[in-house]
Amino acid sequence: MMNWTMGIAAGGAAGFLLGWWFRRRIGSAALAVARQQAERILQEGRREAEKATKAAVLHSKEESYRARNRLEREIRNRQRQLQASQETLKTREDQARSQIDSLNRRDQSLRDKDRNLNSFEQELKEKEKQVQRHRVEFIERLEKVSGLTAEEAKRSLVTALRNEARFEATGLLKEAKEEAQKNSIREAKRIISIAIERVASEYTAEKAVTTVAIPNEKIKGRIIGQEGKNIKAFEKLSGIQLLMDENPQAVVLSGFHPIRREIARLALERLVREGNIHPRRIEEVLEKMRKKVEQAMQKGAEDALEELGIKGVHPHLVKILGRLKYRTSYGQNVLEHSIEVAKLSGIMASELGMDGAMAKRAGLFHDIGKAIDYEREGSHPEIGTEVATKYNEPEVVVNAVASHHEDAEMISPISVLVGAADSISGSRPGARRKSIAEYVKRIGKLEAIADSVPGVDHSYAIQAGREIRVIAKPEKVEDEGLSLLASDIAKKIQSEMDYPGKIKITVIREMRSTSHAR
Repeated sequence: MMNWTMGIAAGGAAGFLLGWWFRRRIGSAALAVARQQAERILQEGRREAEKATKAAVLHSKEESYRARNRLEREIRNRQRQLQASQETLKTREDQARSQIDSLNRRDQSLRDKDRNLNSFEQELKEKEKQVQRHRVEFIERLEKVSGLTAEEAKRSLVTALRNEARFEATGLLKEAKEEAQKNSIREAKRIISIAIERVASEYTAEKAVTTVAIPNEKIKGRIIGQEGKNIKAFEKLSGIQLLMDENPQAVVLSGFHPIRREIARLALERLVREGNIHPRRIEEVLEKMRKKVEQAMQKGAEDALEELGIKGVHPHLVKILGRLKYRTSYGQNVLEHSIEVAKLSGIMASELGMDGAMAKRAGLFHDIGKAIDYEREGSHPEIGTEVATKYNEPEVVVNAVASHHEDAEMISPISVLVGAADSISGSRPGARRKSIAEYVKRIGKLEAIADSVPGVDHSYAIQAGREIRVIAKPEKVEDEGLSLLASDIAKKIQSEMDYPGKIKITVIREMRSTSHAR
C-alpha cells in the first residue's frame, strides 16, 4: 500500500515537471515570434519615417523654388513697369517742354500783335477825326445848297422810306400769308390723313339703362322677394334702380353711374344663375362684383398705359383712368376714345417734329375729368385740370386737359394737336351715336341761334351740324363787317350750345339788283 502511494506521488511529480517544461518551451517560442514581429514593425516604421522626411524635404524645396520663381517674375514685372513709367514720364516731360516753348512763342506773338493793334488804333482815331471834320463840312455845304437843315432832311427821308417800306411790306405780307395758308392747309390735311389711317379703334355704345335677361317669371318673383325685401336690398346696396317692365324675360337696371350699373349687372346675372336670392347673398355677390369691376378697371388702365408706352403715372391717377372703361360720351367709350386721341396726337406730333411721347400722354388724360364728373360739380375740363395738377402731371398735359374744348388758352402746340385729335375721334362717322330726334333738335337750335343775330337773313346747317352757312342782309351788313358778324355768331353758339368738336361759320353776302326793259 505504501509502495502504491509513493508511485502515485512520483508519477504526479513527473507529470508536473513535464507540463512545466512544455509550457516554458511554448512560451519561449511565442516570445521569439513576438520579438521578430516587433522588430519588423520598427523597421517598417523607420522606413516610413524616412520616406515622409524625404517627401517633406522635397516638398519644402519645391515650394521654395516656386516662391523664388514667383518673386523673380514679380521683380521683373515691377522692373518693366518702372521702366515703362520712366519712359512715359520722359515723354510727358518732353511734351511739356514743347508746350511751354509753344506757349512762349505764342505769348511773344500776341505781344507783337498787341503793339501793332495799339499803333493801328492810333491811326484809326486820327482818320476818324478827319472823317468827322469832312462830314461836318459836307453837311454844312448840303444845308446851304438845299435850304434845309440836317434834321429836316433826315425826317423827310425817313418818312419817304417808311411809306415805301410799308407799301412793299403789305404786298409781301399778303403773298406770304396766302402761301403759308396754302402750305399749312395742305400739310395739315396730309398729317391728319396719316394719323387717321394709322389708328383704328372699336367702340361700344351704352346708355343710362342696362337690360338683364332672366329665364322665367319665377326668377323675377325671387328678385322681388317677400314683400319686396330683395329688390329693396339690391337697390339700396347697389345704388341702381331695378325696373320690372312688361317683358317677363328681362329686368332693367337704371342709373347714371356707369360703374355702379356694371356692378349691379354682373351681380344680378350671377344671382339669376344661382337662383339663391336673399339680402345677405345679394350683399356678398355685390361686394365680389365690386372687386371684380375694380380689377377690370385697373387692368384696363394698365393695358392702355402699356399700349401707349406711357410710364411714371401716379398710382391714384391710374386708378382714376381705369374708371373711364365704364364711362361713355354720346355712346362712345371714353377710355377707347382717349387711347385713340393719344395715338392721333402722338402721330401728328411726330410728323411735326415735336415730342410724340408727351403728346400721347396729353391725349390719354385729356378727358380724365369724365371719370369723376358725375360725382362732383364742374365741367370735365375743370375737374380734369384739378386732377392732373394734383398728381403732378407736366404743365403741357395740364394745359391740354384744360384747353381741349377751348375753355382755356392753349399755351403749347401739343394742346392744339390734342384738341384736333379729340375733334377727329369724336366727329368721325360711327364714333358716336345719337338719336335722330336729338340730331334734328341740335340742328334746329344751331340754325335758330344764327338767325337770331342781327344782320342775318337766314341760315342752314350742313356737314351733320359741323358747319353752318349764314346769308347776311346786304342792306344792313357791309363786306367789311362779315368777319365781325361771323365772330358774333360763333360767340353766341359757344355760349348757348354744347357740341363735340368745332363748328365752322361761313357768312355770305350777296347784293342783287333787278330791272326790266320794256
